[in-house]
Amino acid sequence: MKIFFDGGSRPLPNGMEIAVVIGGEVIVRRGLGAGTSMDAEWLALIEAMRLAGQRDIADAVLIGDAAAVIAQANGEARCPRSCLGHLQRLRAMPRPPGRVRIRYIKRTQNLAGIALARLHGR
Repeated sequence: MKIFFDGGSRPLPNGMEIAVVIGGEVIVRRGLGAGTSMDAEWLALIEAMRLAGQRDIADAVLIGDAAAVIAQANGEARCPRSCLGHLQRLRAMPRPPGRVRIRYIKRTQNLAGIALARLHGR
């Protein structure tokens, strides 16, 4: 099953926000505190993994538009010190059954990114 994720960061008091689209359901979490857009993307990926595990989704494909975060999560790029906690948290999470893949998709095709943009009238 494909699970789309996206994160964004806005000035406080709004702060970080994430969206996950799973099985046609849109899940949005807002007001997640201060952080960078990369932090928000990591939080979105972690939430997508959490939901895949919670729902016992076999062979999950987590799809996002943050190329750097995806490369770091897949071990294809060095993770900056500021994001190591996110990577460690992702790796320590319970995995859903089967193979879990984390893939890149263009922003215009990311259903979670589209959901976040609609919240802001973009």
